[in-house]
Amino acid sequence: MDVIELFKQAAVAMQSDMRYLALDAARRAMDSDQELQDLIGQFNLARMDLNNEMVKDERDEAHINELNNRVSQLYQQVMNHEKMKDFNEAKAEAEKMVAHIDAIINTAMNGGDPMLVQEPQGGCSGSCSSCAGCH
Repeated sequence: MDVIELFKQAAVAMQSDMRYLALDAARRAMDSDQELQDLIGQFNLARMDLNNEMVKDERDEAHINELNNRVSQLYQQVMNHEKMKDFNEAKAEAEKMVAHIDAIINTAMNGGDPMLVQEPQGGCSGSCSSCAGCH
């Protein structure tokens, strides 16, 4: 069997993993929460207003500070929303799974035994050249 076909089958299997399913459910819950989506929209508009003000030749620093405070407040509201917290927690768990998969692939590509790869501890950047933690 072709290696690409095997990886495709592995990707299908990944989509039945509880970490993937939790991320998918959290994403759908977040996307369907109108209050959260409104906050995200307000945040994006406020950030655009701030960016537009900052590129003006004659900047109003007081207005920039006001806009910056508004952006910060909205960001905190978005990030403290329960559905966003759930999404970020599920995303972190799914990213750990992907980092483990990446470590397996990188170990195999560097001639190591992929069967011996343990889940990376800490943050895996995916670049083995600067890390000795996976193998």
